Amino acid sequence: MSAYKQFNLQDLIVSPFEVNKNFTFYGQSGANYIGQNLTSSDVGIDRFYGYKGNYLISSSFTTGNITIQNQALVYDSVKQLYYTNYLSGSSGFTGNAYTSSIILGASEEGNRTIGGIQQTNYDNYNQTTLWPNRQFPTGSENIEPEVVVISIPSKLFGDYIQPESFVFEKGNAIYKDDGEGRLMYSQNFQTTKSLSYTDSLGIGVGNIIYDHGIVILTGASSNGLKLFATAEAGVTCSFSSSYKIFETQYKATVFEDEFNYSLNPSIITGSGVPTLFLSGSELNYENTASIGQPLDFATGSYFTPYITTVGLYDESFQLLAVGKLSEPLQSSLITDTTILVNIDR
Repeated sequence: MSAYKQFNLQDLIVSPFEVNKNFTFYGQSGANYIGQNLTSSDVGIDRFYGYKGNYLISSSFTTGNITIQNQALVYDSVKQLYYTNYLSGSSGFTGNAYTSSIILGASEEGNRTIGGIQQTNYDNYNQTTLWPNRQFPTGSENIEPEVVVISIPSKLFGDYIQPESFVFEKGNAIYKDDGEGRLMYSQNFQTTKSLSYTDSLGIGVGNIIYDHGIVILTGASSNGLKLFATAEAGVTCSFSSSYKIFETQYKATVFEDEFNYSLNPSIITGSGVPTLFLSGSELNYENTASIGQPLDFATGSYFTPYITTVGLYDESFQLLAVGKLSEPLQSSLITDTTILVNIDR
């Protein structure tokens, strides 16, 4: 009998699965609020304003509650990353692709192109196959319109923010994603502090990029709205994170003729542990500190020990993990016993 058994390839199964966690943060702790400040070091949710302008000229115009950014660079970065293909379109759709014409030369090297170039070949991280509603303000410099960006750190949202889970609330004003990457504005007239909303999601005021943790408010000017600082009292931000982890399942199968011996030292004489055993119809204790041999009841052919612990070892027989059963499992003399060990990583 051996205390070890080699796993075969079919005994190992690696399965990915998704875990989620809901977060709710408040702009400022106080008598009417519980929780942590959005801008604290263990949260780190920041808000940035972005204005159209020349960052070399307007370098003194900065924004941010935690990290300081140039307002013109915030505007340009958001436009480039998420709205490039939509700038010439209407109603928030991508613009028509510009194509260039080729004037043939005497050889391929002599060919040249004239006209526009392909415009819709940027990856703007689309969140839906429906109406994207990617409308970006392109008004005058350094005045209206503005964009507002809420940046959620990856340590909070994991792989991505779960669709339909983001809510930013200030008083009666509610900004909520619709599950398709569109940020909607509505008002809550409930008198209690709860996450209950009007039946309608309201009007579209921006977009949310779930896998980047970026929320963009682009309708602040056109709708007369203003997003408040994330450090201000009364501001509530909630969302659900999503993170993929991998679970490795080890299938430990014990055949009926395996592991039929106990490793419990109390069955060995000489262990100094008084052992309870059945003698006739009475229970008696036997002092095992004598010969150093297995007790008689443990050497019979019908002895079936209980399994309480499973250890996983590497090729050098170094113990890597220990699994405890919730209750002792008696081994069987007539059928195989399979124990599943699940390890998350």
